Amino acid sequence: MPIVTIQVTREGTTPDRQSVTAEEKAALIKGASELLRDVLNKPFESTFVVIEEVDTDNWGWGGLPALEYRRQLAAKKKEAREE
Repeated sequence: MPIVTIQVTREGTTPDRQSVTAEEKAALIKGASELLRDVLNKPFESTFVVIEEVDTDNWGWGGLPALEYRRQLAAKKKEAREE
């Protein structure tokens, strides 16, 4: 009985949304279930998928909060384009 946990930041995929839509979540669940079926021969009825939305304040990488990391990355990309 596989259990798949998908963590995403709590923000929309477009500027007017604050979370992942129900349709996007359904697509993630279907895709993860199909992957386990295709790779490990696990039937849909034995596969559980949990989607956790995490506030961006509680998400980080590169030693920084997520939004600060993104700001620094964008600034570096902008500098590289201007050179």
